[in-house]
Amino acid sequence: MLENTFCHRVLHKLAWALLLPACLAWGSWRTWGMAAAEAPAPAAAPELPAQWNGQPLRPLALSEVEARFARQFPGSLARLTDGREVLILRTVLRPTRMLHPAADCYQGLGWRVGEQRLQLDRDGATWRCFEVERQGRRQRVCERIVDADGRGFTDASSWYWAAVLGQSHGPWQAFTVAGPL
Repeated sequence: MLENTFCHRVLHKLAWALLLPACLAWGSWRTWGMAAAEAPAPAAAPELPAQWNGQPLRPLALSEVEARFARQFPGSLARLTDGREVLILRTVLRPTRMLHPAADCYQGLGWRVGEQRLQLDRDGATWRCFEVERQGRRQRVCERIVDADGRGFTDASSWYWAAVLGQSHGPWQAFTVAGPL
């Protein structure tokens, strides 16, 4: 009798151990599916800004790597310059893991990435900034993501989860600014 009760307890706990993760996964999938279903349909590329920090901008051609990435990106990608800094502007139409930290991109391209810090710009917006160095060339890179309501994010992971869970609504704009030191 004791052995039978013990087996039932073990089986009961095992069933819960298997069922709980399955329920959590299903709930996450449903939440993601609803957020993806509510995402706007692909639209024409947004109008690019004419100025950045009071300086006129001109468009730059995408590199081969950027163009290949842009073809699969759920939104649009543009490179602009004011003659000193380069602005990479990504418009994102739905939550995606393709929007990742700029430090990862720089590191993948062979740059040495320095310490990352949060910094306020002159308008009080928070940016994640870091320095990169490769072959004696140094740059300062800053990035942030802004949702349709004006809420800012300084890292892709917090943006992603807020978007997936319906706490942030798009379309979103991801800004990456790189300039010489």
